[in-house]
Amino acid sequence: MKNPLIKCAVVDDSTTQRLSAIKLIKKHPRLELVNEWNNAIEAKNGLLETKVDILFLDIEMPVLNGFDLLDDLENKPHVIFVTGKTKYAHKAFDYHAIDFLKKPLKKERFNIAIEKASEVYIQKSQSLPQKNDPFVFIKSGIKKYKVFLNHILYVSALKDFAKIHLEGSRPLVVLGTMTSFESLLPSEHFFRAHRSYIVNLEKIERFGTHYMEINDEKIPISRMKKQKLKEILNHL
Repeated sequence: MKNPLIKCAVVDDSTTQRLSAIKLIKKHPRLELVNEWNNAIEAKNGLLETKVDILFLDIEMPVLNGFDLLDDLENKPHVIFVTGKTKYAHKAFDYHAIDFLKKPLKKERFNIAIEKASEVYIQKSQSLPQKNDPFVFIKSGIKKYKVFLNHILYVSALKDFAKIHLEGSRPLVVLGTMTSFESLLPSEHFFRAHRSYIVNLEKIERFGTHYMEINDEKIPISRMKKQKLKEILNHL
């Protein structure tokens, strides 16, 4: 079965550099250009309506720079930074960038970045829910949504509501207590790490003394739950 095209968008305030990236994307057999923006503010709004797998992102832009844009996004696409300044390379990989390309773009180096992106995309596609993957129906507003358990990143408390943070989708806000969600979600996959957070154990990227990280978000660890969490993670 042929792999689907990787949907790409470009954000760059330089018309010349933006067109250069677009040209390379359009010529690559694995890529599909779905949008382009000449500033981060337009990109922020556009990404709410456009599904993007890989974002080619400039860093130095007026008003809102590339890092600020990512900080403002609830659901962050995979990113390949494209910039003329190598001084940003270290910080770029703090954002889990697939690659960091220096302007002007070179075809050979661009293709290497796409090979890396393809590997990430294939791994992500293989982790998509299958027919028999477990799910729950969750009511948000007047609708009920089918939510696959392996798409839940974590659940956070929001006064009388709970906010379900999902992989690749907007979060769902649901009327209910954390205790009710703790009983709903299977304990072998989910752990209440704090009174305000239930986490999907398989989604934890790193953890320390006081915090863990899931999808670049810092989540507090209760002092009383720290040892239990460590034991669970050691046996995964």
